[in-house]
Amino acid sequence: MSRIMTGAPVSSEHQVTLDNWRTKPYSQWSFRNVRRLLPTAAIAHDPRAATPLPQRCDDLGTLAFTTPAGETLSIERMLAMSNTDGFLVMRQGQIVTQWYGHGLTPETPHLVFSITKSLVGLLCGVLADQGVLDVDASVVDYLPELRGSAYDHGATVRHLLDMTASVTFAEDYLDTRGNFLRYRRAMGWNPPLPDDPVDLRRFLTELRPGERAHGEVFHYNSPTTDVLGWVIERAAARPLDALLSQHLWMPLGAQHEACITLDRLGAPRAAAGLCATLGDLARCAEMVRCRGVANGKQIVPGWWIDDIMNNGSREAWARSTWADFLPGGCYRSKWYLTGAAGAPFIAIGIHGQWIYVDPRAAVVIVKLSSQHLPVDEPMDDIVLAAFRAIARHLGG
Repeated sequence: MSRIMTGAPVSSEHQVTLDNWRTKPYSQWSFRNVRRLLPTAAIAHDPRAATPLPQRCDDLGTLAFTTPAGETLSIERMLAMSNTDGFLVMRQGQIVTQWYGHGLTPETPHLVFSITKSLVGLLCGVLADQGVLDVDASVVDYLPELRGSAYDHGATVRHLLDMTASVTFAEDYLDTRGNFLRYRRAMGWNPPLPDDPVDLRRFLTELRPGERAHGEVFHYNSPTTDVLGWVIERAAARPLDALLSQHLWMPLGAQHEACITLDRLGAPRAAAGLCATLGDLARCAEMVRCRGVANGKQIVPGWWIDDIMNNGSREAWARSTWADFLPGGCYRSKWYLTGAAGAPFIAIGIHGQWIYVDPRAAVVIVKLSSQHLPVDEPMDDIVLAAFRAIARHLGG
């Protein structure tokens, strides 16, 4: 049994701090206790509208699949290998299997890292449909503070959504001295330096343009989504947490409150700061599978979901360093497309967070984890193979 954050007082070796919270063995505790570590804003739900998801029992633990390396594994073994905290599978709107471990419960919110991006992308669809957000507008039309930065010189909101803004920034999760470490200090996820009291939005203004023109290449970098969060707040004149609550969490019938982390000045971490329960994430994924419909209501416009599934730039993806991850895939409005139109599409967060939506099989999978490495490509390949096997098994 883990002794992390137990005792009165907690011993130094079992204390979770901003220096260690994303590392083994502390992360299993911290990913489900973010509110005890960082400032957050609540994403309210409507308890009166909350309804449990329908369930039917199907034990998938013994289902066997073949890994890309040719090894035969069970789903149960995959979950253990990948430090899974929570796992839920739905077919045609019904929970088929759900599993909780490492202290996670149906009521416990878990940090989803970059799955946050995908939910922010859905919110953009709602605001675009309402005429609040113009995705073809220049970023600096909304944020003149960014004139002269990487997000000037023709960068549009669409470039932010599709990660094709050209920015000099390396998404190096293991950085110990460079710009990514400073970014983490700016967002409040690492201890501040007394001589560099940077905040998130000041950091964004300091980023410089990349070598390519905007729109040419998929360039994954989290600050671009933090800029998008800032654009959203400016366009709607409301905080991001309130917008996520009004347009997603409440109409979805979410059963539990979510939250999002804030920097020291109250700016939300639109790129990776959302914490939510496993069931509510599945509810959101099922809504996406149903072209934006949940509880008989159109929550995200159907045309936006269609656009995600059909209009990503495969050329920009093929030119990127990510091309080998999903050959023939692309990225649109913060979602990954795994192949041609109609193929599964996914949302991913570091340390093993996944949403997998397979429209043809009518299958949705959510996986929350505390993997030791931020990025583990061989494990990602195994997890995707498992998801595909589940979809084949359930979808016929």
